[in-house]
Amino acid sequence: QVRLVESGGGLVQPGGSLRLSCTSSGRTINRNVMGWFRQTPGKEREFVATISAGGSVPRYADSVKGRFTISRDNDRNMVYLQMTKLKPEDTGVYYCNRTPLDGSTWTWDWGQGTQVIVSS
Repeated sequence: QVRLVESGGGLVQPGGSLRLSCTSSGRTINRNVMGWFRQTPGKEREFVATISAGGSVPRYADSVKGRFTISRDNDRNMVYLQMTKLKPEDTGVYYCNRTPLDGSTWTWDWGQGTQVIVSS
């Protein structure tokens, strides 16, 4: 069973930036498409971004295109989400998981996520 660990969240002002990190036990993450999701109270968890196993094919939700960048470093068993120009509506708990490129499903148990709060 894969244990997912997210980190890097925090409290930032609108327009600020954060970089989220995702890793897992073992190195299976290096061979899989991975994605980021987010959830706020009262809303369903939603797709944010995905990246192919080799790191060459990223996909983004329309709401974050041009502001977020997903990347990975397979040598370090890491997936990142660089978030810039943050907006209050980006607030939520961010999770990573194995997923197809469209972010429609996920395979492994969810980690605890990392909380992002964008507020003035």
